[in-house]
Amino acid sequence: MESKFQETKEVANPADERVSFVHHAEAVWNKREPYGPTGFKGVFISYCATLCAAFAAIGGMVFGYDQGVVSVVLVMPQFLARFTRVSETAPGAGFYKGLMTAMIELGAFLGAFNQGWIADKYSRKYSIVIAVVIFTIGSIVQTAAVDYAMLTVGRLVGGIGIGMLSMVAPLYISEISPPEIRGALLVLEEFCIVFGIVVAYWITYGTRYMSGEWAWRLPFLLQMIPSTVLGLGILFLPFSPRWLASKGRDAEALQSLGKLRQLPVTDQRVEQEWFDIRAEVAFHRQTSAMTHPTLQSKSKVNSVKLELVSWMDCFRRGCWRRTHVGIGLMFFQQFVGINALIYYSPTLFETMGLNYSMQLIMSGVLNVTQLVGVSTSIWTIDRFGRRPLLLWGSFFMTVSHLIIAIFVGKYSHNWPAHRGPGWASAALLLFYMLSFGATWGPVPWAMPSEIFPSSLRAKGVALSTCSNWFNNFIIGLITPPLVQNTGFGAYTFFAVFCLLSFVWTFFFVPETRGRTLEQMDHVFKDVNSEAEEARRQTIEADIIAGHHRNMISGPKE
Repeated sequence: MESKFQETKEVANPADERVSFVHHAEAVWNKREPYGPTGFKGVFISYCATLCAAFAAIGGMVFGYDQGVVSVVLVMPQFLARFTRVSETAPGAGFYKGLMTAMIELGAFLGAFNQGWIADKYSRKYSIVIAVVIFTIGSIVQTAAVDYAMLTVGRLVGGIGIGMLSMVAPLYISEISPPEIRGALLVLEEFCIVFGIVVAYWITYGTRYMSGEWAWRLPFLLQMIPSTVLGLGILFLPFSPRWLASKGRDAEALQSLGKLRQLPVTDQRVEQEWFDIRAEVAFHRQTSAMTHPTLQSKSKVNSVKLELVSWMDCFRRGCWRRTHVGIGLMFFQQFVGINALIYYSPTLFETMGLNYSMQLIMSGVLNVTQLVGVSTSIWTIDRFGRRPLLLWGSFFMTVSHLIIAIFVGKYSHNWPAHRGPGWASAALLLFYMLSFGATWGPVPWAMPSEIFPSSLRAKGVALSTCSNWFNNFIIGLITPPLVQNTGFGAYTFFAVFCLLSFVWTFFFVPETRGRTLEQMDHVFKDVNSEAEEARRQTIEADIIAGHHRNMISGPKE
């Protein structure tokens, strides 16, 4: 036993070829044996994790579908006949339409914020079920709505479910994915969001020809199909091994990890990852005990207090850089102007002489273009990394905004007489959507769920997602008057933010490609003292030694 333990202790020396395991994450950075290749090949090889991630990403489709439905339903004559308060001729229609639209964002903000503690307490898996139940209730109310108040309440309740799903789906995906393809699997969330928008858009494009109220009730009803499939199917997927480890269920965590990696639990790579997960949980639990020593007793009052102060821990040393990156990514995702171009595109197509039906078709083509862009990131995000995608995306979007601003400023007073610049603006609109879909669309959804430590991951992702919904709400308020009152100035405004996103990414966003979740302390340089490093190594050595003692002594009778 002594020699066995001595061998595992010697692994701290990376030059030792007799090494079975590498002690701490900084060494694992260079020494860890990969599970497989990156890109599409890795996705197909790790089919178990891929299927689990794809299924969880249905939550993104639910989110996207709801967005896509509203964009067409709001202009349906059948819908406006029932809800006259939001028709163009009604007094205060703009306010009531904005309020109804904003309810989904308010609900999503509340849902994302509360999903942090729900996902920690009840597991990532069961919190998805809770979100689906809430979303289904909201969908039923919307489908059966007979007046404006009922519809608005349904939107609020449905929004809570959407916010919960938008937070927990990428969290679950990040915690079950091998590091080589984690980016690709996290992109599935954004892919499903845009896919849901596209599907909803073309469904409502078809149902608008139906007579009667089923033209708008049917799309609301259909959104319950993918959510029900998700809510029932998620019960058959494995728990997150990292959540299991955080609850002290180490043996179950190992079994779940082996299943997800399609390898025996005795495989060195599986055991190494298991050791890293347990060490990271123990390290941050010990850090919490040192930071909040008076809140460690198992009383309800202390549990509530510890829950509250742990939110503040996201802004303290050891995590504030990650919180800054997570919130900042979601901020810039909204302020690079995606909603401005989507908002203005029907007007641009109209001034180019297209009829109403063709305007809707071209708007649908824009969504398909974004979907094409997102599809490319499934390969590029793990091949080239997160930083290059963000930087190139910021550059291309800045150029697109500036050129469109020039064309709008010079020719918007008479587009029919300047068809060339008009079509060039349309082409740049498509190019912008392609660039956004390939870069700033998926990466801000992917990175927050992989950068936070296990003890604060759910809360960190919740804060990042809340940033998305809050900034989405702000953009929704300022974009229409900005475009209407300033014309080309709106695109100059967003070009400035695209440029700022480039500068911010260059200085503050690190590369996480190929790193395990347990290596993020070193990516963000949060373990920055010899004492902390020694404490982490001691924890890892004790875990490895304890595991080998159990192996040698065998199971107890």
